[in-house]
Amino acid sequence: MATQLVSLPEVERLSASVIRILAGNPGKFTLQGTNTYLIGRGHQRILIDTGQGEPAWVNNLTSVLSSEKATVHQALLTHWHGDHVGGVKDLLRLCPQASVYKCEPDEDDGQVGIVDGQVFSVEGATLKAVFSPGHTEDHMAFVLEEEDAIFTGDRMNDGNRANQGMTIDVLGHGTAVFENLKTYVSSLHRMRDRVQGRGYPGHGAVMENVNIRISEYIKHRKQREDEVARVLRWGKLDVSPGERSPEPKRSWTPLQLVKVIYKDVPENLHLPASHGIGLVLHKLEDEGRVVHDSESGEWRLSEKSAL
Repeated sequence: MATQLVSLPEVERLSASVIRILAGNPGKFTLQGTNTYLIGRGHQRILIDTGQGEPAWVNNLTSVLSSEKATVHQALLTHWHGDHVGGVKDLLRLCPQASVYKCEPDEDDGQVGIVDGQVFSVEGATLKAVFSPGHTEDHMAFVLEEEDAIFTGDRMNDGNRANQGMTIDVLGHGTAVFENLKTYVSSLHRMRDRVQGRGYPGHGAVMENVNIRISEYIKHRKQREDEVARVLRWGKLDVSPGERSPEPKRSWTPLQLVKVIYKDVPENLHLPASHGIGLVLHKLEDEGRVVHDSESGEWRLSEKSAL
């Protein structure tokens, strides 16, 4: 289950208009740290996300703005999670004139709302907001039109991970990557149609062809749904054509499903994985494919799906 992460510098220019500044908060769920991005080429710049308030991030942002002879004109927050919004107060102390934008804004803190399709422009950069809920209800991605690229926020995260599918579900990129799986997958399809170039993720390295990576995520989510349905039907994952299987257990808890689907994963990771499986089950329930017994907490195939 060990992940293999490339080393990322604390500050790196990724293109003529994009500088990545790590938030100084590396960890199991944040990978090398939350990515924040300074965008544009002139004196006024746009900042995407603000980290979680670590002094290292403030110091690096201060240094970059000084060397670039720039200031933050607008800050765009992808979503409400603390590792993306925790540095807002530090930013406003550094750049008090900056306007902070967020879907479902905290108006008490002076934030301004973002709507789907809204455009933000500075010299060298035009960003268009893409409403992309699922990870959170307020999630926004941003298309950089000059590069045909997209800032994905936490819709997708990358870190050159080994065994990507298992990591997505167990180590935060599946257990915490969405609040609503059906909405999450719908947003992935929508994002895939928007750009042909790079993906700048909320965590991890740049994705050079974001459409390929989005397709991998969609495929993985479909694979996990199929695995859940297979275990509910047969009691196991591997069923040969024509095989006569013993009568399987008909009702399962998410944790029981995990013990079959993730049988090669250390047991201490089964509980977090069960949260991701639970979200898969709720999506299948919305589609009428499974039924939930609220008293026992168990799930089974619906009569229609069992035929």
